[in-house]
This record gives sequence, structure tokens and C-alpha cells, in this order.
Amino acid sequence: MPLHLLKLCVGAESIEDLEAWIAESLAAKAARGQVAEQVHTTRMVPTRTVELLDGGSLYWVVKGEVACRQTLTGIRPFVDGDGIRRCHLVLDPIVHRVDPRPNRPFQGWRYLAAKDAPADLAAMGAAPALPDELRRELRSLGLL
Repeated sequence: MPLHLLKLCVGAESIEDLEAWIAESLAAKAARGQVAEQVHTTRMVPTRTVELLDGGSLYWVVKGEVACRQTLTGIRPFVDGDGIRRCHLVLDPIVHRVDPRPNRPFQGWRYLAAKDAPADLAAMGAAPALPDELRRELRSLGLL
């Protein structure tokens, strides 16, 4: 059974912001002649890499909700120029929306068991995604 990671998507106001940042980042790398892959850098290196790479994803918390995920395709530990151990999480650039659920802020990342991970909206047969702000408002009114 795969294991997942949970991380705050700092600076993103919406899933659309995240998708736009990914597209810009990939385009910039391609323009520089670099491999166009999405990499997220973290300070801590996961120790359970075999489980994470067995179908695991990085679930993003956007504006206080677990909102989307990206499939993990690689984990590359490295030492930066200052001698600090870090890790590149290599991600599939496709963002999958999930059934949103509230999540309090935290630092770094957390492991997320498959049984605790929210389901993909597409797999649930959900209607097309509502804009994030409208969805939050409807949820706060108890209509979702």
C-alpha cells in the first residue's frame, strides 16, 4: 500500500495558482535547456522512500484545506552549497483535485497513510470543479 506526503503549499492562493506556477517553472527550465521536470526542494529527507515511490503522492494543503495532489516519481537527496542535506521531491506535473478537507498549519511535511488520504474528485464522479473561493463559501454555509 502506498504512503503519501502532506505539505503546505505556501504562497499559493488556489489550485490554479499552483498549476500556473508549475507551468511557468517547466517552461523556464525548457527555455534554459534543462530537463523540464517539476522538483520541490525540502530540508528533510524522507526515510520511507520505497513506500512513497510505490504509488505515493504529495498532497498539497492550500488555504487551510487538503485540496490536491501530485504523484511522486522520484526522491533525490543531495547536499547544497552550504553543506546542508536537502531533498528534491520529483513530481508528475499533473495536479489532481481531491475531496477537500480542512487541515491546520504545520511546518515541513508529514507522512499520510493511504487510508487517510482524501479521494480524487475525478474518481468520485464529482461535478466539474467549482472555483476555490465559491467552494469554500458553499462549504462554510453547509451546502457542500
